[in-house]
Amino acid sequence: MEFLISDIQAAFTFAFMLKTRILNPLLLSLLARVRHTNSLVIADRGFPFWPAIETVDLSLVDDLPTVLQVLAAIRPDFKAVQAHMAREFLKHNDARTRAGFAKALKGIPVSYEPHDRFKQRVPPAIGLIRTGDTIQYANLILVSG
Repeated sequence: MEFLISDIQAAFTFAFMLKTRILNPLLLSLLARVRHTNSLVIADRGFPFWPAIETVDLSLVDDLPTVLQVLAAIRPDFKAVQAHMAREFLKHNDARTRAGFAKALKGIPVSYEPHDRFKQRVPPAIGLIRTGDTIQYANLILVSG
């Protein structure tokens, strides 16, 4: 998706007017366009590229930022009513990692489904935030309320 400089400047100005913690103007612009029942993907570094979906790539190096760091940053201003994750996340990660995600998603119902089904939910998403996370299947789809 092509952005105009004025769109980025407006998002940056919007950030200072709202006193939000998010500094990245592209991320602010994306979050501002998520409406009721829309979905947003937060993906690990290995998640496939989807040319038709606006992607804000925040990845810097391995595990910076992580999916959970991005979730923690946007959650105060993002009302999620449902989360979807791949069932494979449960199989490929230890109890500590699973507990960290459960804690971060507390209060949001989470459904676990086969990874192929999870990927079918991606195309209608408003956008995708790519992280540097190296945790296997650490991808989330958040549905706004």
